Amino acid sequence: MEDYLTFRKMITPIIIQIIFWIGAVGAVLWSLFLIFSGATTSYGGGRLVLTGLVTLFLGPILVRIYCELLILLFRVNDTLNEIKDSLAKK
Repeated sequence: MEDYLTFRKMITPIIIQIIFWIGAVGAVLWSLFLIFSGATTSYGGGRLVLTGLVTLFLGPILVRIYCELLILLFRVNDTLNEIKDSLAKK
């Protein structure tokens, strides 16, 4: 508990994982909405279906890349803290 209160332990990486799952599910649901609305439209539905298919595949991947970049910042911080601790022991 002390690590959380002194900000030595971060909770943001856990929140980023939750954001990833919400974003991935949101991208899939949005793509399905686009596909179904494009399939039921009488004019110009092909573009919506194509956009939905692209979003279905690229949406979760882009959300994952964004979240990995955020996690990378915390991994760099952890590594720098480990280096600092090992230098302090010497």
